[in-house]
Amino acid sequence: MNDMNMSDVSEIVETEAGAARITWHPAHGARLVLAVSHGAGGGVGARDLQALARTLPAHGVTVALVEQPWRVAGKKVAPAPRTLDAGWRGLWPALTGPGLPVVAGGRSAGARVACRTAAELGAHAVLALSFPLHPPGRPERSRADELLGAGVPTLVVQGGNDPFGRPGEFPEGSYRLVEVPYGDHAFAVPKRAGITQDQVLEIITEGVAQWTASLP
Repeated sequence: MNDMNMSDVSEIVETEAGAARITWHPAHGARLVLAVSHGAGGGVGARDLQALARTLPAHGVTVALVEQPWRVAGKKVAPAPRTLDAGWRGLWPALTGPGLPVVAGGRSAGARVACRTAAELGAHAVLALSFPLHPPGRPERSRADELLGAGVPTLVVQGGNDPFGRPGEFPEGSYRLVEVPYGDHAFAVPKRAGITQDQVLEIITEGVAQWTASLP
């Protein structure tokens, strides 16, 4: 797919798990594709995903917003992890179609998918937004092995008050971590935080833009 001809183009991709949708937000002269999927409780309309789609193309990064088959089918509950992984694998040839290195990413459950499949699919790097390190109130059920096992350069963007894992709970590792002060799992901040929602999005987009610029 030629980036000079793309203008927020959506395409349906058939996968083993059903039909998925990719919406391309192209960068002129792109050097990377950032493919990001949603979590188990929402879609690609999430404010952080939309902010990345608006902002990253100006930094030479084409953004591909990925809707997993269960969302395209109108279902309200995400399937098992193996089904999510199968959908992501099925999308990969389309994501690599522009011939550019692909950064695999997602928020929450989508971040787990990206981490689990990165090495297998040959992802250039991983972006993990609101990585669910553990279920709320269950720190003993850690998913750190998924994050640490990504095997490629990884950036975690995590809310300071995320009940699925606060930044201080994350283990030592070679990944980078950007903290969103006071942010919850959706990067929402309380009014008393002294930081606006627009400023939160700036922290996220600037952090991701700087990180992608640093990738070889």
